[in-house]
Amino acid sequence: MGWKTLPAISTRAVVFDGHGGVEVMRIAEVPRPEPGPGQLLVWVRASALNRADLLQRAGEYDPPPGESQVPGVEIAGEVESWGEGVQGFRRGDRVMGLVGSGGYAEHCLLDAGMAVPVPDAWSWAEAAAVPESFYTADTTLFELGELGPGQTLLLHAAASGVGTACIQLARAVGARVFCTAGSDAKIARCLELGADAGVNYKTHDFVDAVRDWTGGAGVDVVEDFIGIPYLNRNLSVLKDGGRLIQVGLLEGWLGEVDLLPVVLRRLQIKGSAMRPRPIADKRAITRKFRERWLPLFMEGRLRPVIDSVFPFEEVVAAHEHMEANRNFGKIVLEL
Repeated sequence: MGWKTLPAISTRAVVFDGHGGVEVMRIAEVPRPEPGPGQLLVWVRASALNRADLLQRAGEYDPPPGESQVPGVEIAGEVESWGEGVQGFRRGDRVMGLVGSGGYAEHCLLDAGMAVPVPDAWSWAEAAAVPESFYTADTTLFELGELGPGQTLLLHAAASGVGTACIQLARAVGARVFCTAGSDAKIARCLELGADAGVNYKTHDFVDAVRDWTGGAGVDVVEDFIGIPYLNRNLSVLKDGGRLIQVGLLEGWLGEVDLLPVVLRRLQIKGSAMRPRPIADKRAITRKFRERWLPLFMEGRLRPVIDSVFPFEEVVAAHEHMEANRNFGKIVLEL
């Protein structure tokens, strides 16, 4: 493996000149971050895109207090140095992990408790495509959704990075998956990945389709990224005692909701956002991933689904690709 002569005090990163469309993005020299207690400085080799990055660019989702203003929440790379109290790492160790911000850069800080070793056979793009998607899928499906063997899941945005992770984890525990996506081609790929059935939401009413699929019984869990336009419809397809897990709000968060079925049918509405969670929670989520799911990756039973890999210098094209909803799986920047 070749090594790199590192700049003395600076590194390249994506910065925003204000908020707006892709025109506000550019690559600039910025001060290289210095690791504090419990932190690693990682030479980033790949960083995956997330909807949070687009929202941050638009001024709608700021990083948590104290985090970098550079976008990017999941990285893979090599350990360069570390701060006080860090043990067990060597320069050049291959790691991947979730960060509060700062991933679109040649160097990024990663909490040592959230660093996961990258398997030798994995590419940098594969490693960067794992943390946000699979951590979110694990937390929302099982911690919040309490999804179990034999239960049923309605999964929206199934062709997204989180969606493709949800299909795989749900199938791994023996649950059945009904999915929605924006094209017949994407639905076909979801079925290949393990979903049991699905519909193109642009041409079919998912409420009718789910009722047909379940024989009118409804599903145990709905995982939704859309928000208010789907809210009452999502509640209508839940079984009594079912759980709606709200992971995204792509089409809005303010509107009317009919609470009567929630009360009469003991329905549950739970929300989830990974980025603002305390660092202790994220460390626990990372440990659970390493113990429960990383072995299945090693066995080849799980895999990150990568749509495309863009060079770092083509970050604008990568954002445009995501905004156009052309991707199936993760979009990755490679440095």
